[in-house]
Amino acid sequence: MPIHVAITRKVKPGCEEEFQRALREFFQTSLSHGGVLGVHMLVPPAGSGDRVHGILRTFASTAEREEFYGSSLFAAWEERVAPLVEGEPVYRDLTGLEAWFRSDRGLPPRWKMAIATLIGVYPTSLFIGSTIGAVVHDWPLLLRGLVFAAAMVTLLTWLVMPVVTRALHGWLHGRKEKSR
Repeated sequence: MPIHVAITRKVKPGCEEEFQRALREFFQTSLSHGGVLGVHMLVPPAGSGDRVHGILRTFASTAEREEFYGSSLFAAWEERVAPLVEGEPVYRDLTGLEAWFRSDRGLPPRWKMAIATLIGVYPTSLFIGSTIGAVVHDWPLLLRGLVFAAAMVTLLTWLVMPVVTRALHGWLHGRKEKSR
């Protein structure tokens, strides 16, 4: 399973352009590191005065993530941006539902993620109950529950939630600020 990590950095006033340029350069070199599957930059809305920048990284595995953050490549990056940032970076692994909702505009509020998930789960559970449920209704409870859960996770992960999050993207992330 891929590992998604959200990192935030507070950039010193007046260093925003240099930080973004350095980050774009680092993106290019870091993608050559084995196990790095993707990376996105999240910039504050223009004119907001916010100086917190976000980075979303995807790794092939936990081991690949740990190898990357322990690499000389990453140490050189940290040294390069130290004069451009305030404080330490904040790291947060995105697991479960959050991974479905990642965007170049960050994560939506949890209440919106909950509503979008309900929109996906409810019809999926009705569908599974009326199709697979009819086939496995005489099976032992634990086996029946396992089949139902496996079907639910599979449908939500590869079919339903990608469609729901695409359809609700504007509502989830707000329409004001366009993706960069």
